[in-house]
Amino acid sequence: MQDSNVIQPNTLRGGSHYRTQHLINRVLLYLAVAIGLFVFMGPFIWSVLSSFKGPAEIYLFPPKVFPSELRWQNYAHVWETIPFALFYWNTIVITVLSLLGTLISSTLVAYGFARFEFRGRNILFMVVIATLILPDEVTLIPRFILFRELKWLDTFLPLIVPNFFGAAFFIFLLRQFFMTIPRELDEAAEIDGAGVLRTLWSILLPSLGPALATVAIFSFLFNWSSFIDPLIYLRSTENYTLSLGLRFFQQAPETGGDPQEPFLMAASLMVTLPPILLFIFAQRYFVRGVVLSGIKG
Repeated sequence: MQDSNVIQPNTLRGGSHYRTQHLINRVLLYLAVAIGLFVFMGPFIWSVLSSFKGPAEIYLFPPKVFPSELRWQNYAHVWETIPFALFYWNTIVITVLSLLGTLISSTLVAYGFARFEFRGRNILFMVVIATLILPDEVTLIPRFILFRELKWLDTFLPLIVPNFFGAAFFIFLLRQFFMTIPRELDEAAEIDGAGVLRTLWSILLPSLGPALATVAIFSFLFNWSSFIDPLIYLRSTENYTLSLGLRFFQQAPETGGDPQEPFLMAASLMVTLPPILLFIFAQRYFVRGVVLSGIKG
């Protein structure tokens, strides 16, 4: 009889084979991640390097990856050539006010759908969700006519006011999160004499942080990078946003002059910097909000 405590050679070979296979799988995984990182980050890295190039280096063939010298003056040229600071301020005003409107309106509507029983609630909620499949192009002309009759053209109002009427996606997201919070908290607050809004403000909102952060990030990114709506409603240069200001550096070849692409790349990087910083500092709340909001339907 063989001693059961003695490790057989086959067992050792099996364990060694498992470790080797595990190591190979890890190496292949990291290699795939590195290739994916290069594919997705390649255009961004190219934009960063191109922002430091001279006008003559943009159209070299074969392409020159690294600039011959770092032209930091490209970034200064952006601020000197166009009213970039004014475009930045306009974008900040529109984005912040739109974000506040989205948070307030979507939270109140989601709270009503999640906590109050009324006739036709489910049907009304389905109607709200159904608006997600409605393309913006369908409502583009009616909205333009409405804002023209209100004399809101060439103002920030068409870009800000609609956000105070809620957004279907954010309403759905917040409603899902509300439904994960036990109703016993509402009942305990009601026994203590708290009203509906006091319960929302003091009891539910403190637990709503991750979902609100998710809504804030999505709303910020959408309004910060919005192009079609500012293009339609804004006419004066002093009201332009950053997305419209970038078009000042899109010079057609037939107009002559030096290529504007290095300045366009520099301006684009300065435009994308706030969203990147926002996601870096808020990604923990963003991921947690998306996960928790889908727990209960």
